[in-house]
Amino acid sequence: MGSGTISEHQDSGELLRRVRQGSVEALGELYRAHADAVYTLALRLTGSRADAEDVLHDVFLGLPRAAASYREQGRFAAWLGRVTARVALMRMRARQRKRESPLEDASSPVAARGADPVDRIELERALARLPEPLRAVFVLKEIEGYSHEEIGGMLGITAANSAQRLSRAWKQLRREMTR
Repeated sequence: MGSGTISEHQDSGELLRRVRQGSVEALGELYRAHADAVYTLALRLTGSRADAEDVLHDVFLGLPRAAASYREQGRFAAWLGRVTARVALMRMRARQRKRESPLEDASSPVAARGADPVDRIELERALARLPEPLRAVFVLKEIEGYSHEEIGGMLGITAANSAQRLSRAWKQLRREMTR
């Protein structure tokens, strides 16, 4: 999660202090600095532009309340990534409970990788077919670069379970891609 135009340690702390005090302007500055990264992560996790937009909205709408729990021990962008992942995962679970199927979004960042457009589309579709627990770990680890310990904390699982889910995701993706 990039820090946009604000200095991570100096300005984020000041902006968060102002957000906690109800400053709409400070919230707007944080939005301008981090919205692209929040949307991108949400899109990668949900596989749906509409859901990613909803996650972006929910993250920033809830940011004043969530900021109260932020302890300035690490990077703000990493904390915001964890918040985004939790919101996206809750949305995905709610969608699953409603038995909605995710729409395939060929413009997803995962689809933009690789040389052959057909291979990219196949990869995107295979990723979309992964069960939510496997897809979440795959996206957080392989695309976003979180450690298994961080993923475990986000998903409420152990680091070993995260590694196991990643292994399963890779196996399933390989099977899907060789069909």
